Amino acid sequence: MFQASVKTSRTWVQLLKLSLPSLKDNTADADRLIQALKSRLSADDITVDLDLLKTLPDILRNADYHIRCVLYKDRGCWGISSILGVEDPAPVLGMAVDLGTTRVVLRLVDLADGRALAESSFDNPQLSVGPDILTRIHYADSPEGQLHLQNLIVDGLNREMAELCASGGFAATDVFLMAIAGNTAMTHLLMGLNPRWIIREPYIPVVNRPGTHRAAQFGLCANAGARVFVFPNIGSYFGGDLIAGILYSGLNLREETAILVDVGTNAEVVLGNKNWMIACAGAAGPALEGGAARMGMMAGPGVIDRVAIDPETRQMDIHTIEELSPVGICGSGLIDLAAHLFLCGMLDIRGKFVASACGSRLKEIDGLKHLVVVNQKDSATGRDLSISQADIDSLIRSKAAMYTILETLAASVGMAPPELTRFYVAGTFGSFINPVSAISIGMIPDLPLSSYQTLGNSSLGGAARFLESSESFEEIDRIQGSITYLELNVNQDFMNRFSAAKFLPHTDPSLFPSVKIKTM
Repeated sequence: MFQASVKTSRTWVQLLKLSLPSLKDNTADADRLIQALKSRLSADDITVDLDLLKTLPDILRNADYHIRCVLYKDRGCWGISSILGVEDPAPVLGMAVDLGTTRVVLRLVDLADGRALAESSFDNPQLSVGPDILTRIHYADSPEGQLHLQNLIVDGLNREMAELCASGGFAATDVFLMAIAGNTAMTHLLMGLNPRWIIREPYIPVVNRPGTHRAAQFGLCANAGARVFVFPNIGSYFGGDLIAGILYSGLNLREETAILVDVGTNAEVVLGNKNWMIACAGAAGPALEGGAARMGMMAGPGVIDRVAIDPETRQMDIHTIEELSPVGICGSGLIDLAAHLFLCGMLDIRGKFVASACGSRLKEIDGLKHLVVVNQKDSATGRDLSISQADIDSLIRSKAAMYTILETLAASVGMAPPELTRFYVAGTFGSFINPVSAISIGMIPDLPLSSYQTLGNSSLGGAARFLESSESFEEIDRIQGSITYLELNVNQDFMNRFSAAKFLPHTDPSLFPSVKIKTM
């Protein structure tokens, strides 16, 4: 598992011992506090809300002016969200959130030292409206629909936050700072912003830098002074989850050029180093996650996640999650399956079934060829689990889109994919994918396996990184400001490359020398 270095030199909680007021030093309480913090943080200005000013005199005197200040930043300015006495036993917690279209993941963090305390996840309640972003945006066209979608996700977050805190003996009111990373549409829906123009030419979001807000403004149940930082995005199709991923990977700090790929609803890619970054996104996700196949499904108990085929006997060796009877196949299993079908001659270079090699496994159902992967007696569903020619065709289009995105992005800066020395793969997809299989079908470049590094949930990791160190605030700004977005929809070079990539592994086999050796 990827482990990036952690910066904890400046946490969001600062301990201060203020000088006591006297006749010789009758500085106002708020001024005394602000001056001390300015000196500690080398800050030009610090804001204190009226609500906090109302309670400040009592807090300072009850704590004998020895306090913990809980901070936040907005638009580059420091603010104080809460003040507690040093002897006050109340914990000061943060909540990192990966606001996924399908799955939402939370991590509870100790703001004093950045330690992760607990983690949980839940299905995005907006799935009840539609599984994809497009459906939800259309649903949000009416004020009632938009409010319903916002309430679904806010209520879901509140329930999960309360349960996660309780699991560690805490309360939601112990959460003083939240960091939320999601795609552009998901953050719009959370904030109650109209996402209508995200999907309509020229594809304009309401805001690219949402900033920091009171949790109560979103309806989130946390400490009364709690703030929520929403990761910025780069336009409609490159969201805050990718900005968080870049922060987590450290790609933005590298001397050498590297690439980061996150496959979800879309395939989102960023290429660059500490001096520059270029990014793009394309529709390569669903088939690569198993969503386009008839027996495709999300990873879960009984789902096929790994496949191997003996090249001599063509006997399939299938592994399922929790080693239960098969119910379907997820993205990693589908990529394994296609790779081994190709390597043992059951698929030709066009991705078409080879009848003579498939034998009795090949059947025709409703006029379409199907290859039986698991027969009905071994299936948990009581029926054959098969993959159709249409499923394979969909996978090939998706893998071609993925490779073409990578190739086009690299070419835009005068590079070829084989020149990359580090290839970060993010998300659940990246955690389970077998790089050898992905290379075999021409989905990712034929690089040494040591070049590939899985990040796990980099969106959550980046959100947690923000809570670990206040220095991340400026780093996120630098990342967002240094990215150039490449629009693929109007890129003719992309379309030309895409046509060449719709073969196994490619029309140019020299791009995949390791696959050529295997198939000899």
